[in-house]
Order: sequence, then C-alpha cells, then structure tokens
Amino acid sequence: MRVAVVGAGVIGLTSALALKNAFPEYRVTIFAEIFTPDTTGDGSAGLWGPFLLGDTPREDIVKWSGITHRWMENFWKAGLAQETGLCLLPVSRVTSEINEELEPLWIKIVYGAHRYTIDELKKLSEQHNANYINGWHFVTYTCEPRRLLPWLTKKFVALGGELVRRKIRDLDELIEDGYELVINCSGLGARKLVGDNTVIPLRGQVSRASAPWLMHTFLIDDEDCNYIIPNTNTVVLGGTHQEGDYDLRVRDEDSKFIHEGCRRIFPSLKNAEIVKSWVGLRPGRPRVRLESEIYTTKNGKKCHVIHNYGHGGAGVTLCWGCALDVVEIAKNLNLIKSQNSKL
Repeated sequence: MRVAVVGAGVIGLTSALALKNAFPEYRVTIFAEIFTPDTTGDGSAGLWGPFLLGDTPREDIVKWSGITHRWMENFWKAGLAQETGLCLLPVSRVTSEINEELEPLWIKIVYGAHRYTIDELKKLSEQHNANYINGWHFVTYTCEPRRLLPWLTKKFVALGGELVRRKIRDLDELIEDGYELVINCSGLGARKLVGDNTVIPLRGQVSRASAPWLMHTFLIDDEDCNYIIPNTNTVVLGGTHQEGDYDLRVRDEDSKFIHEGCRRIFPSLKNAEIVKSWVGLRPGRPRVRLESEIYTTKNGKKCHVIHNYGHGGAGVTLCWGCALDVVEIAKNLNLIKSQNSKL
C-alpha cells in the first residue's frame, strides 16, 4: 500500500514512523514544504506537560500524553537522551487563576508529584511578586525537537520511508498520484488543505538564553504566563499565546514581558546572555482532530484519509500517543478492506 503523510512536524514524523514500524511493507512517503530544522516545532522547548485543549476529552489527553511519557521513559532507559534531546528535570507548575483541576488526571503519570501547601505557595508568591493559589512540583521530561525531529527522520528513512519536499495544496493531488491512504498532519495548513477554518494560529514568542546553572523548569499556568524550561544547551524563556495572530516578527514588547517576567522568577537570569529570540505559529483548534473519513476527489476517486492535527502547543506531549491511534485506525481500515475483498 502507498501511504502519503502530509506534514513533517513532530505529529507527521511520529505518525509516519509508527506506521512504518507497524506495516513494514507499506510505502510511506512524507510530503512537506518545510523539514527540520525549519519547522515550527524546532523552536519549541519540548516540555512534556498536558493541558486542556478546548473540547478535547480529558481522557484522550491523558491517554495520549501517558503513552508519550512512557515512550520518552524508554529513551531514557535505553541511553538515547543525547540523541533525542531528552532531559529529566524537576518542574514547578503553578497558577494564579481559579482552576477546577485541583488535582489534574495526568499528575499520576509524572514522578514524585507533590502539591504545594498554602505556606509554600505563599512563600513562592512573595519571592515572585505574585499570587499563586495552586501548584505542583514533580519530575518529568523535556524532549527538545531540535534533536528529536532529526532522530525521528533518521529512523523513518532507515526503515525505508521517503521524504519529498513538496507543498501539497489539495489532497486530490496525492490520490490522483495513486496513494491509497493519506495521513493529514498538516497542522495550521489544514485551514487551506481541507478547508478547516476552526484551525487558528497561536502565536508563540520565546527567547533562548545561555544559563547552564539553571536545571529547574518553572511554569506559570495562567492565560498570560511566563515559563523557564532548560534544554540541553540553552534555556527557553517564554512566552506568548496570541490567538489568531500571524505575525512572525519578534516584538520588543513581548521580549520585555518575557525577560522581565522570567527574571522575576529566577533573578540569576539577569546575567544570562540571550542567544536567540524566535516566533512560531502553533496549530490551535477547538478539539484535536484524530479521525478517519472517506474522501472523494473532484474526479470521483475515493480514498481513506486519517486526520491528525490541531494539537496547539502540546504536539510533543501528545505525539506518540496520537501516532499509535493513527496506527490502530489504519489497522481497522485494513481489516475492513480485507473483509470486503473476500465478499
């Protein structure tokens, strides 16, 4: 079977790799206009950290993120941390806003979770000139896409997967070319590719600082928040979450918000050199779309399409869990096809 995967971000690469692992006989090709190191994901910190994604069922978020966490754990145990950009770090995740998830379902997945006491929150609030009302301390992974994406690409190609640099403007192109199954991991591109106007850009601006003394992730889980996330060689300072904003320029006002907020949390960052500032557009959607449909071309040809997009800023957190669901859908489609051929 010839399979086309549209998109070479972390969702596209993991979907393609999982399919090639499950179906070695399939000819799987990734089509994308941009590959690593120039994708949106390459600029992100890769922190494993589930959060609510619109109407996406919480049980799905927990399932997908849990599978991905175990996948990362396997990297750690196998000695693949350096190759995949994996770090195991303590994390403080706090909020100043009322949140009904006082004990999030995913907290059982991470290591050594401790809910901050009122006294601990008060002390942190005094240090940061904030008003934290809830928070957790735990240990989990960052999986830096600048290393993970090349590793995934290498593994996929080693299994016989193909890469084609080509902008796909219409799914008809692939179906008319003879592809029997299409996996749509086009992210923000789904707006034009499949006419999904519910997908919107979530503008994220971050800075990378040289601060090797920092080995603790701190995340303020509010609407407008700052975060500090150490990676292998730099520390990611963030960030913005601006819906419907396509501006890829680094804005001075956002840089000021990021640097001042992060220095308030960790004053030692005043001595850190800012190596780079970056902007990326994450694919937001009211609900992660992970489902199949029978697509009909303008010429009447039919083809199964599996959609896997709309993960917002949680692509790394959900990627392997979603990829395995793509495999399960493909298995079911293959079973239906086999049964129909016997009729």
